[in-house]
Parts: sequence; structure tokens; C-alpha cells
Amino acid sequence: MPPSPSRLLPLALALVTLGACNAIVPPNLRPPESPTNTVVIARKTLEGAAPCCGSFADLSYQDMLPWQPKRFELSKDSPVANLNGDRSYFLAFRLPQGAQVPYTIAFKSELNGRWLSASYLFAPTVVLLDDAFQPLHSEDISLCEYIGWTSETTGAFGKFKVMDDKARYLVVYSSAKQQQGQTYWEQSPTTFSAEAPVKMNSAGSFKIPHGPDGVLFVGMQNDTYKKAINNAVCSKAEQGNGVISTIRSVVTTDILGDDPEQKKNKSKEKGS
Repeated sequence: MPPSPSRLLPLALALVTLGACNAIVPPNLRPPESPTNTVVIARKTLEGAAPCCGSFADLSYQDMLPWQPKRFELSKDSPVANLNGDRSYFLAFRLPQGAQVPYTIAFKSELNGRWLSASYLFAPTVVLLDDAFQPLHSEDISLCEYIGWTSETTGAFGKFKVMDDKARYLVVYSSAKQQQGQTYWEQSPTTFSAEAPVKMNSAGSFKIPHGPDGVLFVGMQNDTYKKAINNAVCSKAEQGNGVISTIRSVVTTDILGDDPEQKKNKSKEKGS
């Protein structure tokens, strides 16, 4: 007895659905986007933006520097300044008059991108200004990686110490040098292969490029940020001489038969 059309229809629909499911690749198995594509697009967007300001005196300083690090998002919707020939998104703050010099300002930049291998960071440059908006000090902030238990304690951390009591304003942007730089990242990127079965290729420790935009936390350093900064990884650890060499350098007995003093005494005994 041939199957009725009412029985064939659900079967056909099931086969179509199954074929569609086979064509869908889960996000974690899709090939990652190009490591350079995202940052290149962000740079082109910045280049195409019209600067609002060309000097430090043109900026607005309505916001007070937060008393603890606060989240700011620098994006294509943020104002752009052209400072000393460097085009960048920026933040501008009044410095707290009640703070006793010296004090430390903390920074944390978050990875910008879905894939670690295609991510980049906004690396800050700071400029301290006096009450006449004249620069007192300028510095590219070095960032170091710290992976904590929470998102609050995970990212690329940096700090800046305010030493000059004449400082009244702070500008945070990213210089051309910073935007072309990199930050060491200890966590390995993983790329996915289109081959079956799926293969994961670890590229090892590497460096995250800097870009023109992203999420940046800025504010007076608190205990959480101080701990993260003190324990952050800034570069690849130096290669050691091996376990045996390390043990020999600290063991004072002749366990390894290498104690110079005991060798000297043994030589004297043989000579006598």
C-alpha cells in the first residue's frame, strides 16, 4: 500500500530541516575573521571622521575624573580630535582638586573583537594640562595583561602617576605611535580548521595589536586595579637554565656532587 500524501509531507519537511541544520556551522566552529580586517576597518572609519577639535583648549572638560575606574566606550560615534597631528577618539577630564599629589590613575583596556586572534586594544596616551590648558606631561601608557576571576579584573591594565600639583586637566587619547603598537598577551589564540574532524591550532603566546577604538576604564586607582596591575604580565618570561641548574644554585649540600667547597676538601684529603 503506497504511503499517503499526508504521511509524505512531514517526512519531506523533516529532510529539508535536516539539510538546513547540516548547512549551519556553530559559531565556535566557524573560521575566525581575518586578524587584520577588523582593525583595518576601524582605522578607515577614524580616517573618514571629521575632527571636532585641533587643540587642547578646544576640548570640553565638564567631566570630573572618576574616583574609581569607570567604563567608557570610544567608537565611531565618539568625537574625534586632531592633537599634535594625531587623529584619535578622546576623553577629557577635570582633575580632582582635593587629591593629594602624587596619586595614581588606573586604566584598563578590553579586547575588541569576538575572536582573540582577531582582537585589538585601545592603548591610551595621557596628557596633563595646567589651568591655561598648556601641556605639562605626555606619556604613552604601557599595558599589561591580567586574567582575573571576573570581567572586572580581566584585561590590559596600565597606570599613570600624577606628580605635578599644577595639573588641572587630563586628556586621554591614542597617539599614532600607540595605535601602531602591540601588547603582549599570554593567552593563546585558537583558530579553527574547516577540515573534518575539526582541528584546533594554537599559535602560542602572542601580541594583540592596538587600534583606534574600544572600551577603556579610567579613574583613580582602587585596590582591585592596584592588585591587577601589580600581578599583570607585561612580557614573555625569561628562559631559565633548567631545573637542575636552579637546584644547584640553591642547594648547599653535595646532593648533586657539585658543591665546590666539598670538592676542595676532597682534593686536599687525596693530596695528603
